[in-house]
Amino acid sequence: MADIRTNIGGLSLKNPVMTASGTFGYGIEFADLVNLEDIGGIIVKGTTLNPREGNDYPRMAETPSGMLNCVGLQNKGVDYFCQHIYPEIKDINTNMIVNVSGSSPDDYAECASRIDALDNIPAIELNISCPNVKQGGMAFGVTTKGAYEVVKAVREAYHKTLIVKLSPNVTSITDIAKVVEDAGADAVSLINTLMGMVIDTERRKPLLSIGTGGLSGPAVKPVAVRCVWQVAKAVRIPVIGLGGIMNAKDAIEFLMAGACAIEIGTANFIDPAVSVKVAQGINDWLDQHGCKSIKEIIGAAL
Repeated sequence: MADIRTNIGGLSLKNPVMTASGTFGYGIEFADLVNLEDIGGIIVKGTTLNPREGNDYPRMAETPSGMLNCVGLQNKGVDYFCQHIYPEIKDINTNMIVNVSGSSPDDYAECASRIDALDNIPAIELNISCPNVKQGGMAFGVTTKGAYEVVKAVREAYHKTLIVKLSPNVTSITDIAKVVEDAGADAVSLINTLMGMVIDTERRKPLLSIGTGGLSGPAVKPVAVRCVWQVAKAVRIPVIGLGGIMNAKDAIEFLMAGACAIEIGTANFIDPAVSVKVAQGINDWLDQHGCKSIKEIIGAAL
């Protein structure tokens, strides 16, 4: 058995496979289908300071090589999470990580601060691809100024491992990665979904309720691998790769591109146990290729 343990800054993972936010609920919904403690980390669904209803239906659509979604961060808010969800997940023996979203730097910081008080949540993943109300609907994560401001505000309020999730819908993802590193991020995860659209040809209108949605699944993997490869060469902090990972071979591509860990999203809808299978597949590949540790392949293609 190869050593597939890895680290995201000060965060230790028993294996490099995590579940991506929004695709695995709070983890407990899958407890009857997979041993949650065999997963390196579970990133729970997006949590905001105040409750959000999300967007109108329809808000999901299949595409030939993936799916579109415009769920809109539906959740009951951070206080509900702290009071009702946290007690149910706090004793799961893996890294339970909360994805945090907001509409202003103050919102992000306050939400992160409340999660900071939870002993068994060792990290948050900051989703900076949310609508920025103060800048005409632009997402924080598409400008260096917006990205820096929100990460800086959260860094001052949050004292554990801070992962920042980056959007590919930008001119230069490396520029965004550098400024969030400067603002105090401990790691970056990428990529978030690509902007896409499906049109209902019978109705002659967009299929999704708000027109556009986030594209995920195998279609985005080459873009995601390229982004991880570029960012891993541009920053000193750990990089987490995600985007279209369906099997161990896909995951190994991201590791070789410079990721120290990976997240699986859309594939969870096809096979709820895929994360455990991918972790085992990585181990098998390392054994077959005479590698004693996953560290031997991380960044091999840089």
